[in-house]
Amino acid sequence: MASKGKEPAARNETAAKSNPRGIPYAPFVDKVEDYVTTREDVEPTLRSFQEMIAKYQFMEQNLQRRVAGLKDKLPDIQKTLDTVRFLAMRKDETEPIETTFELNETLHAKAEIPPTDEVYLWLGANVMLSYPIDEAEEMLSSKLSAAKASLSNCEEDLDFLREQITTMEVAVARVYNWDVVQKRKEKEEEDKQKELRKGKDTEDPPGG
Repeated sequence: MASKGKEPAARNETAAKSNPRGIPYAPFVDKVEDYVTTREDVEPTLRSFQEMIAKYQFMEQNLQRRVAGLKDKLPDIQKTLDTVRFLAMRKDETEPIETTFELNETLHAKAEIPPTDEVYLWLGANVMLSYPIDEAEEMLSSKLSAAKASLSNCEEDLDFLREQITTMEVAVARVYNWDVVQKRKEKEEEDKQKELRKGKDTEDPPGG
């Protein structure tokens, strides 16, 4: 009964800690006895650890998708920002510039762009808005910085999750090995008791 008081304390101490984005640290199983005291505790403890691994892996998969999306998005934001800055440099010029623009993946058209002090930006969901060039540059710069910071956080979280998964896999192995040792001890004790009973039966034959 005393050992059952240890288990929540050991787990809650770790559960209270998390990384800056709130992902909890995995419990580090230094002493298996803090989590299991009898072999009856092994199965529920292993099940609990496996559930934690599954949760970490689910978060890892979500973050991997998010990282892939950010890596696709960042070049587009940078390209749009570079274009806006180029137009801002030429807004006081008088001659138009000749360029090509994409109609689809395989078709481009030529166009002349006169000096301008506003641009139209796609915001997603088929929404386009007009912005003064200065505001567009400021918004895109902010969006680029936010996307880079988000990517950095995601990559940091992925490293953190991999460490927690490894920690939990080590915990599973330690509990499993503890169970194997206990099985061996129980078998040795059982064999010892059999030998003692066998010796006693030999010393005291029936009818003696």
